[in-house]
Amino acid sequence: MQNVPLLKEERQQFILDNLHQQGKVLSLELAESLGVSEDTIRRDLRELAETGKLQRVHGGALPRPPIVQSFTVRQQQQPEIKAALAKAAAALIQPDQVVLLYGGTTTLQLADSLPTDLRATIFTNSPSVTLALAQYPYIEVVSLGGRFLKDALNTVGTETIEEIQRIRFDLCVLGACSLHIEFGISMLNLDETYVQRAAIANSAEVAVIAPADRLGTASPYFVGSLNLLTHIVTEAHLSDDILSPYQRLGISIIRA
Repeated sequence: MQNVPLLKEERQQFILDNLHQQGKVLSLELAESLGVSEDTIRRDLRELAETGKLQRVHGGALPRPPIVQSFTVRQQQQPEIKAALAKAAAALIQPDQVVLLYGGTTTLQLADSLPTDLRATIFTNSPSVTLALAQYPYIEVVSLGGRFLKDALNTVGTETIEEIQRIRFDLCVLGACSLHIEFGISMLNLDETYVQRAAIANSAEVAVIAPADRLGTASPYFVGSLNLLTHIVTEAHLSDDILSPYQRLGISIIRA
C-alpha cells in the first residue's frame, strides 16, 4: 500500500504501467495497492477510457488497440509486418473456393499477394480490394453493396449483411480486430461489428489477421467468442506464452 497518496496523474500512470505489464487491471486490487477508494479508481479508469488509453470492463480494464487513423495513414504504418501477414494469409485461399475478404489495409495487401493463376470467387465489402483483385484473370470478383464508411473505406449496413447471408463461404478473412482470451473478438465500429457477425456465421472457416498490438486487447463492440475462429495470422516473434491460450481453444496459429 502506498504511504503517500499519489497525484491523479501519477495514479493513472501507475494504472497504465500495471495494465501494460499484466494485460488487465482490477479496480479492487488497484484501490488496495494505491490506498484509495474504488470510486476513485473507477473515475481514473473512466478518464483513461475517454482518451482511448484503455477499455473499461466490469471490475477493471483491458488494453485497447491503437487509435484508428484514416485508411491512408494506416496504409503507411508497419508496412513490412503487414506484407508478411498478408502473404501468410493469402496462402489460406485455395483453388475454387468462395471467399469473403473483409476490407482493411492488410487484406488489401493480401489482394495483391495471390497467385496469378488462382481460380476462386472472392466477395468483398471494400472497393479498394475490388480494384486490387481486378488484376487476376481467373478470379471472379463480387463487390458487396451497402452504406459506405469513408474512414474505413468499407460498405456496411442492412444491404451488405443481407448479401452476405445469401452465400455460404468456404473462408472468411477478417482484418485486424481486438482479440482477448476472456472477452473474445471486438471492434471499434458498431456498424462493422454487425457485418463481421454475419460473415463469421456464414463461413466454414474464419481467419483473422492480427498484428501483435491487437492480441490481448478489447474494443467497445463485441463480435463473438474466440472459438468462432479457425486461424489467427500473427507475427512470428510472439512467444508461446502469448499464443498458447489461443491454441488451446483449437485455433490454428500461423506465424509470419
